[in-house]
Amino acid sequence: MPAWHIGDFLRKARENAGLEQAQLAVDLGISRRTVTNYERGHVKPRRAVLMAWAMRTGVPVWWLEGKENPRQDGPDGGNGLLRLDSNQRPSGNTSTQVIYGPWCAHDVRRVA
Repeated sequence: MPAWHIGDFLRKARENAGLEQAQLAVDLGISRRTVTNYERGHVKPRRAVLMAWAMRTGVPVWWLEGKENPRQDGPDGGNGLLRLDSNQRPSGNTSTQVIYGPWCAHDVRRVA
């Protein structure tokens, strides 16, 4: 099985967010050709672009980079991901949990 490069992760995140290259380019303030070059692995995106891409597509930056979850064992025994409010800050609300899967889409589930 061939290894994925960062462009594969970028493309999967965009596709699963339901975005065309042109729309993502407008949202990020870059050209469509730049999006294509990132996804094909011709150019490595800057950290700021990765962060914007992650926020726009709803996936963590570490996933786009092809890394393992840096918080494997959370203190609550959960999946290790922080619950974030709309300002991307940890939330004390325990009624919802954001779960990221290898398919890039996020799923918000009720926690009892």
